[in-house]
Amino acid sequence: MGILCKEKVIDMMETPRGNRLQIGIFGRRNSGKSTLINALTGQDLAVVSAVAGTTTDPVKKAVELRGIGPCLLIDTAGFDDEGMLGDLRLEKTIQASREADMALILVSPEHEPEEGAIELRWLKLFRKHSTPTLLLMNKVDLPKAEAMAGKWQEAAGTAPLLVSALHKEGLAKVLEEINRLRPENYDLEDITGNLAKAGDRVLLIMPQDIEAPKGRLILPQVQTIRHLLDKGCLVSCAKTSELEQALDAMKEAPDLIITDSQAFKQVEEVCPKESKLTSFSVLFARVKGDLPFFVESAQTLRELKEDARILIAEACTHQPLHEDIGRVKIPRLLKKHLGEKIEIVVVNGKDFPEDLSPFDLIIHCGGCMFNRKFMLSRVKAAKEQRVPMTNYGVAIAELLGILGKISLPE
Repeated sequence: MGILCKEKVIDMMETPRGNRLQIGIFGRRNSGKSTLINALTGQDLAVVSAVAGTTTDPVKKAVELRGIGPCLLIDTAGFDDEGMLGDLRLEKTIQASREADMALILVSPEHEPEEGAIELRWLKLFRKHSTPTLLLMNKVDLPKAEAMAGKWQEAAGTAPLLVSALHKEGLAKVLEEINRLRPENYDLEDITGNLAKAGDRVLLIMPQDIEAPKGRLILPQVQTIRHLLDKGCLVSCAKTSELEQALDAMKEAPDLIITDSQAFKQVEEVCPKESKLTSFSVLFARVKGDLPFFVESAQTLRELKEDARILIAEACTHQPLHEDIGRVKIPRLLKKHLGEKIEIVVVNGKDFPEDLSPFDLIIHCGGCMFNRKFMLSRVKAAKEQRVPMTNYGVAIAELLGILGKISLPE
């Protein structure tokens, strides 16, 4: 059975990609990146070839690594690729580096660590962004490997791990170091934070519209249900049309109501005064992003002019649907609030502008298909360029005038 996330069906037995530890494998062409992935997993997951540049776009493989758990290994094109296509592939590799929770940089005895070596520049980049990084000397069966490892240690300021991906040597140490260095909170697991505790009665309001075909729920709903069950909460679910019947059927008012943001106003109007109210999108604003920044940024909607430029960013690359939230519903609310003259630009997937300065506000989806590291890279870019950034649920609450009434998780 699967879960539909817009156009994408997620296997209910799998850990979603956005919740896996994402490990990027970086290095020159033919440094052994694909061979290393196959060696770590014990499977032929990546295409291996003696021809330089076999790996073009980043290839992502969902795996379970022994002692570590669910991971997503990202096999990237060589960062010494050449020509017009090489430039395009390098851009994809740079993009993959922003997603990686951890980076493995492969060097080879075939290359001297001369000043300004590309591996050293990438190592410096990852350190700048506080990405845990391992330097690996691959092909240690080649002559002078140990001597070259000493040179790389001197140049990089860290001793490379000695491995042979081809002969599967040194892999246990690599796995041990990945486990030691992985970020503790690469994805927050406590979705509801302080809003729910064991024994609490939680009512979930989940519209079943065209984006959630019969028999399926969207990913944030399923993740939240599972989280609440694990937390020991008493969970009830209802469609928006059955909200009042669901409340009447409960002997006591629920401790917490979690609604789809699109039904915020309708639910808020009948929400018992003793019940906390929030939305799936607000919860994921904390799980994936920077909720305090999102709330602060949403308040700029009170001051925007009628000629404002607003960027709406979606993680999914789905085909636009009738009454689509990002392309139809939020723009409709924005124009009602700010006027018809505002300019709205919609992007999806990885198509996020490098230059954010032309925009007065960014409104991002919940990012359930992205990992926390990648979402925070977008938040960081917005902060550095001094552009306010919020998300769907927080923005909708502000546009409906109820942001101050909803409960925010900590």
